[in-house]
Amino acid sequence: MARKKPVFFRILKSIFQSNYSRRGWIAQPLLAVMAAFLCVIISPVLTKASAINSTAQNLAISQGKTQDLVQQGKKLYEAGQFTLAVKALQQAAADFRTHQDSLREAMTLSNLSLAFEQLGLWTEAEKAIAQSLNLLKSLNNSQERSKILAQALDVRGQLQLAQGQADAAVTTWQQAAEIYQHSKDSAALTRNRINSAQAMQALGRYRQANKILTEISQTLKNEPDSATKAAGLLSLGNIRQVVGDLKESQQVLEQSLALAKATSSNQVVSEALFNLGNTARLQHDTKTALHYYQQAVSASVDRTTRIQAYLNQLSLLIETKRLADAFFLSSQIHSEINNLPPSRMAVDAKINFAQSLMKLASIDKANEGVLKATSPSLPHSLTPSSPSLQTSAQILASAVKQAESLQDKRAESYALGTLGNLYEINQQLTDAQKLTQKALFLAQSIHASDIVYQWQWQLGRIHKLQRDMKRAVPYYSEAFKTLQTLRSDLVAINPDIQFSFRETVEPVYRELVALLLQTENEEHRTAKGNSNVQYPDQKPESQKNIQQARFVMESLQLAELDNFFRSACLTAKQELDPVIDKQDQQAAVLYPIILPDRLDVILKLPNQDLRHYKTVIAEDKVKSVVEDLREYLRDVTRTSQVKQLSQQIYDWLIRPAEAQLSESGIKTLVFVLDGELRNLPMSVLYDKQQQKYLVEKYAIAVAPGLQLLDPKPLQKVRLNTLTAGVAAERSIENRKFPSLNNVPRELQEIKSEVPRSQELLNQQFTETNLQNQLGSASFSVVHLATHGEFSSDPEKTFIVTWDELLKVKEFDKLLRVSDTGKSNNIELLVLSACKTAVGDKRAALGLAGVAVRAGARSTLATLWSVDDESTANLMSKFYQELKAGVNKAEALQHAQLAVFAQQKNPYFWAPFVLVGNWL
Repeated sequence: MARKKPVFFRILKSIFQSNYSRRGWIAQPLLAVMAAFLCVIISPVLTKASAINSTAQNLAISQGKTQDLVQQGKKLYEAGQFTLAVKALQQAAADFRTHQDSLREAMTLSNLSLAFEQLGLWTEAEKAIAQSLNLLKSLNNSQERSKILAQALDVRGQLQLAQGQADAAVTTWQQAAEIYQHSKDSAALTRNRINSAQAMQALGRYRQANKILTEISQTLKNEPDSATKAAGLLSLGNIRQVVGDLKESQQVLEQSLALAKATSSNQVVSEALFNLGNTARLQHDTKTALHYYQQAVSASVDRTTRIQAYLNQLSLLIETKRLADAFFLSSQIHSEINNLPPSRMAVDAKINFAQSLMKLASIDKANEGVLKATSPSLPHSLTPSSPSLQTSAQILASAVKQAESLQDKRAESYALGTLGNLYEINQQLTDAQKLTQKALFLAQSIHASDIVYQWQWQLGRIHKLQRDMKRAVPYYSEAFKTLQTLRSDLVAINPDIQFSFRETVEPVYRELVALLLQTENEEHRTAKGNSNVQYPDQKPESQKNIQQARFVMESLQLAELDNFFRSACLTAKQELDPVIDKQDQQAAVLYPIILPDRLDVILKLPNQDLRHYKTVIAEDKVKSVVEDLREYLRDVTRTSQVKQLSQQIYDWLIRPAEAQLSESGIKTLVFVLDGELRNLPMSVLYDKQQQKYLVEKYAIAVAPGLQLLDPKPLQKVRLNTLTAGVAAERSIENRKFPSLNNVPRELQEIKSEVPRSQELLNQQFTETNLQNQLGSASFSVVHLATHGEFSSDPEKTFIVTWDELLKVKEFDKLLRVSDTGKSNNIELLVLSACKTAVGDKRAALGLAGVAVRAGARSTLATLWSVDDESTANLMSKFYQELKAGVNKAEALQHAQLAVFAQQKNPYFWAPFVLVGNWL
C-alpha cells in the first residue's frame, strides 16, 4: 500500500478480515489496497494543532499529549493490535471532549469506529460513528469540518456495507461525494466512487457499477503519471477482480505495476505483483500466478505482502500437487512466521499457514509416523499422524495465545476453530468439539456470522462422526440458517468465499440434505425390478424432513446463482407448492439430488405430500454416466450408446415414480436439476420397456428452483417477436465463429408464423440496434439465432452479435431490465444456436444464469448448436403451437416430436431446453 501521504487507519470490512478457507489462499491484500483509499487523513488537521485553541500554553501541552495518544492509536491499529488501539483512542476522544475540541473529537471517534469494526463490535462501531457525525453537524461550516465530515461519511458507508446494508452505503457515500466534489478533492472522490461501485455490485446493479468503474478508469487515464495514480490504478484493478472482471483487472494491474516501477513506488509494485498473481490464479494460469507471487516476494518492502505472497504460493503448490516444492517452501515460511510480532496479521498468517500444512498432511500418504504435540493452551495432547499436523498444532496453539494477548475475539475464534478442525481431522472428536464450541461462543459474542456458520457446520460434522445424528442435524440446520442471512455478504462482498464456494459453502447444503434424507434406520421398500432403488416409509416426521430438504436444495440453487453473478441480486418470488397445487395441476416437479453414496429424488405431485426415493449408487458412477452421455449426444453416430446410458438415468429418476405420475394425470415434468445433470436434456431419457424417449410421454421443462418462477401463460393476442441473428462467419476477441447458413431461413420461418415481428440480421444485429428496437416497441418474444456459449464462468457466458461478445452480465441491459428489477414484459427469450462449454462440468449454470438475468419469464435455449434445416423446422412448429394457444412446454414437445418424426437421432431434436415458466 502506498504511504506517500500521511494515512490513518486502513478500513477493512469485517467480512474480509478472515480470509482463511479450505482453499487456503489469501485475497485480503486485494482489499487492503482498496481500503487504503478509504482512510481518514488527519495530518493536515494535526499540523494545525497549535492554531486551534492555542490561547493557553497548558492547554497546548495537554493537547499535545492527546495527539500523542492519537498517534499511538494509529500505530497500534496499523500493527493489528486493535484492542489496545481502542483504549488509546477512547482516552484521546475523552481528552478532546474535556477540552471542548469537538472537531478533533469527531475525527478520533471516526477512527475509533474503524477499530471497533475490526474487532467485530458492530454496536460500538455504529455508536462511535454516529457520535462523530452528530458532533460534526453541530459545528460551524469550515474547510476542515467538511473534510472530516466527508471522511466520517466514508467510514459509515464502509460500516454499512460490511453489515450487508449496501443501499444505505450507497446513499451515505453519495453524501460524501457531494462534499468531495465541492472541495474539488479528486483523489478522495475517486476512492469514494470505487466504494460506491462495489456497493452497486453487491446490489446487482452491474450497469451502474461498470459505468462508475469505467469513468474512474478514464479519470485516472487523464491524470499525470504519479505514485498516487499508480495506487489508484491498483485499487481499480483490485475492485475489478472482486466483481469478477478478471481480464480488465489484469490489464489495469499491469498498468499500475508499470507506473509504480516508473515512479519508484515500491510498495505498490509488490502489491500489484501479488494481485496479478491472484488474478492469474483465478484465471487458472498456475505458472503465471506462481511467477507473480515469487516476484512479489522479491519486490516486497514490507513483511505483510511478503508473507501473504509466500502463503498463496504455498497453497497453489499444494493445490497443484507439487509436494516437493511445497515442503521446501513451507520450511522457509515457518521460520519467517515465527518471528512475526503479535498482531491480527500475524494470527491470520499463522492460521493460513496451518491450514496449508493440514492440507499437505492429507495428501502426504507416504509419511505415517506418529508424533506427539503438547501445549498448555490445549485441552489434551494431540497425537497427529503426520509431521505437518504436528507443526500445524504448534502454530495454531501459538495463534490462539497471540489472539488472546491481543484481546481479539474474532482472531481467537478463528484460531480455536481451525485448531478444532485439526482435531477433527485427527479423529480426536471430544477435544475437537470443545475447541469448536468455544470458537462458536466467541464468534457469536461479536455477531461474526461469517465465521459462526463455519463452526456450526464443524460441530455438525463432529457429531455426525460420533454418529449422534440428533445433535448433528440441529447444528447443520443452524449453519444453513446463518448462511441464509449472509447471502449478500458472502457472495457479493467476500471474494474468498466467491472463489471457494464449492469448498466452504455448498457442502453445508448438501451434507444437511443428506442427513435429512438419511433413512438407514427406517424400514424401506425396494422398487420392483431394481434392487438399488428404495422407497423410505413416508412417516409424518419424515415428511417434515423431506420438505426441509427440498427447501435447502431450492436455496442451494439460489446460492449457486448468487455466486455465479458475485451478487445476491435474486429474490424468491413465491412459495413453492402453489405453482403445482393451483396453477398447473397436470405438472409434477422432480428434484434429483446427487450425494456421495446415492442419488435421491424428491417428487412433488399436485395437492399431495412430497415423495422421496433413492438409488444406491456412487456419485462418481452417476457423473461418469452423465459425462459419457453428454459426449455421445453430440455425435450423430452414437445413438445406440445414447439409448443405453439415458436408460440408466431414466431408471434412476423416472421409473420409481411411473405409477404415481400416471395416477395423477401428469402431462408435464419440471426438473430442478442438480450438478452435472443440468448439462443433459431430460427429453432424451429412454424408457426401454416402452421403447420411448421421455419427450414422447411428457412435456418437459427445467427450472432453477420454483422460488424464482413467475408462472403466467403466454397470451397469444400479444404474441409479437423481435428476431435477430448472425449468419456470417465472424472473428471476435481472437475467436472464430463459423457461418450459420440456416439462420436466415429460421428467421423467415418465424416471420411467416408471427407477422408482428421485427428482424435484425448480420450487420444490423448490434447491441445498439437491439436496444433501440426494444426501446421503441414492446415485444413478448425475443429470438436470437446466433452463436453463444454457456459456462460456469460468467465472463465466458455470452452471445455473439455482429461486432462483439455480449456477456451475461449485460443481459439486463440487452432486455432493458432496470436496476429496480422491472422488465420489459418479455415473456420468452429464445437462443437457438448456443452451446455449453466443452469440458465444463457445470456449464449449464451459465444457462440458468442467462435465464434469470435476462428477466424473461422463460428461456428456450440449446445445449449444443445444430446448424441444420431441422432447427428452422422445429422453430417454425414451435411458433405455430404458441400461436394456437398451447403452453410453452407443450409447444416445445410438439415441435420436437415433429422433428423426431423425420429424424430419430437425438442430436437434431434433443438440444432444446425450456428454462423457467412452462405455462
